[in-house]
Amino acid sequence: MKLKNIAIRYGISTLGLIIVALGVGISIKSNLGIAPPSCPPTILNLRWTGISVGTFTWMMHLVFIASQALILGKRFQLRFLMQIPAAFVFGYMCDAAIWLFDALSNPASNYAVQVLLSLAAVVLTAIGIKLEVVGNGWILAGDKIVAVLADVLHKPFGTMKIIVDVALVVMTAVFAWFSFGLLTGNGSTVVIREGTLILAFLTGICMRFTDPLIDKLFGPLVPRDE
Repeated sequence: MKLKNIAIRYGISTLGLIIVALGVGISIKSNLGIAPPSCPPTILNLRWTGISVGTFTWMMHLVFIASQALILGKRFQLRFLMQIPAAFVFGYMCDAAIWLFDALSNPASNYAVQVLLSLAAVVLTAIGIKLEVVGNGWILAGDKIVAVLADVLHKPFGTMKIIVDVALVVMTAVFAWFSFGLLTGNGSTVVIREGTLILAFLTGICMRFTDPLIDKLFGPLVPRDE
């Protein structure tokens, strides 16, 4: 029974990772800006095109995991190492989603379409995050580092999430400026713009509506005895 429960949990969590990755792919396709956690990997990919966004994503997550170990010291638990396979799974799922949308069409240029794609990315991200929580399987380092910093600095998770997101966007903008002379990207691919704000602020609002639906659909599938 335990093996069955684990399979259910990780199955739902993996579905969540897939959906979040699709949100990353659509946000890049919108060419209107992407979510803060995906900004650094994307701008690094624009600078070093031989390394994929997904590869830079799992590299960033490994840095987050190492940071957690340094911050927590002896409080760093062995189970936190599950973030490592999660980083690889999520990274390569992002690559698959980007490849899929690249194969379908060119980046959007019509502003209305760009906004619609950004909103679609919001919905997908909201659903994917909730599925990760419901499944309670994979631990993504981007979320865990926020929780660790919030605990150590005695800040609410929401407040620390905003601080971390702002820091990631600022670092991306600085790197973009020194690499391409622009704050938004490389001139053809937009990394930071309205879409970044849309994803940063509307995802949480969207979850107020999508969370109850996900609970109804997937909640009964997840055992509550563990």
